[in-house]
Amino acid sequence: MRVHPASPFVRGWVALAAIGFFFGRDIFERMLQGRPVLEDGFAGRVPWLLAGGGAVLLIAVLGFILTWYFTKYQVSGGYVRVNTGFLFRQQRQARLDRVQAIDIVQPLLARVFGLAELKFEVADAGESAVRLAYLRMDDARQLRATILARAAGVVQVSGETQEAAPEAPEQPVLSVPPSRLIGSLLLSEQSFFIVLGGVASVVLSAVTDNRGFYFYLIPAALGLAATYWGSFNKGYNFTAAISPDGIRLRYGLLDTQAQTLPPGRIQALKVTQPPLWRFFGWYRIQVNVAGYGLVGGNGEGTSRTTLLPVGKLPDVMSMLALVLPDPGTPEPGKVFVAGLTGLDADGGFVTTPPRARLLAPLGWRRNGFTATDTALLIRSGRWWRHLVVVPHQRTQSMALHQGPLARRFRVADLVLHTTAGPVVPRLIQADMDQARALFDEQSARARLARKRQTSEQWLAQVAPGLAEQPQQGTAAAADTSLQEGQHG
Repeated sequence: MRVHPASPFVRGWVALAAIGFFFGRDIFERMLQGRPVLEDGFAGRVPWLLAGGGAVLLIAVLGFILTWYFTKYQVSGGYVRVNTGFLFRQQRQARLDRVQAIDIVQPLLARVFGLAELKFEVADAGESAVRLAYLRMDDARQLRATILARAAGVVQVSGETQEAAPEAPEQPVLSVPPSRLIGSLLLSEQSFFIVLGGVASVVLSAVTDNRGFYFYLIPAALGLAATYWGSFNKGYNFTAAISPDGIRLRYGLLDTQAQTLPPGRIQALKVTQPPLWRFFGWYRIQVNVAGYGLVGGNGEGTSRTTLLPVGKLPDVMSMLALVLPDPGTPEPGKVFVAGLTGLDADGGFVTTPPRARLLAPLGWRRNGFTATDTALLIRSGRWWRHLVVVPHQRTQSMALHQGPLARRFRVADLVLHTTAGPVVPRLIQADMDQARALFDEQSARARLARKRQTSEQWLAQVAPGLAEQPQQGTAAAADTSLQEGQHG
């Protein structure tokens, strides 16, 4: 199958605009200035400009058509295959059972034409994602449902037949009001440092009688405004819902995006609370997902790894319940709240020994860890509070770090390695003996958890009996199996 015929023009509108500007700049300027176009010898150049612009435009349009004609995709045999290229052919193939997340992206121009880009991450992909741009919105949703159903194991593959699956129903979980989003930006870390810089500039200007210090704030203010706009544009109308095919996130003002994270694909999670957010009880949640760490630190990468841009404690607990449906402890509320706000041994956390409090005078009572049957929890920070949650089966490797000062106080840092992303699980300044014991215990937990995971298909993990039987891909069957898996 091919993508929509308008796809190359939606992708290449910038090139068309550049061609029009280059060959028509003089004509446009004369028209805007009210000057006749055919004067001062310019009339002799007009035919050449029109001929040259027409030729370049024709070549560009022909290239767009060939690009569309030679771009094909297929979902069959447990794989997604994408063929692209005219002169240099390329074929990409991705296993459905390795799908980590699926996004439906609608840039502003694509929304005008009712088109969308389907982008899905695969754990063994060599690039950030496999992209299909652009499809009709209904086709993109249908294809997403089919890929997720096959990745989950609901729809069984039979030869080369492509069986479509209906879109799974969803249940809303939370939404972020625009007022809260704006308030979180105004009280963010960037605002704090801008205000601090402004106060320093005023003091220095008053002391030295030099007004030049104010000019240093101009680039900072411009950068802050750009950051505010990017965060507001990406976080506007943020909603989260749960469905049988995973966690669904929707957000965006001009460019809208709909993410779907299948259960169990999140490698690590971090809950953060900046100091100024504490007055309102706000938190932010970020995650590591295989493939997402390759997109870099741009705005797109930040938004795709944000599970909750700003929310209150009940919102945090709701999202934690989606990511970790089995918390592995009979008192999950007590343990997670202690991880977010507790000190010392609250919630069973083991903290930095008192002898090492000189290394972290403010944070030593916060820095600590605890382990449940399903995840390791690491908390840190007295002013900037952090809670990191790593499911046991997602621990890929570990390392003990100890510098000269740490050796003097007999403490060490334990680093857990997961996929690349904004979350870096690191236990800070644990007692040396406890760090070594945790190293051995966590290795055993991770090994045992991976043995229990016998299939890459998430439905086979929560409901093996259903995954083994041939299915017609009904959303009701997947919904029932997911609920039984979460409550079993």
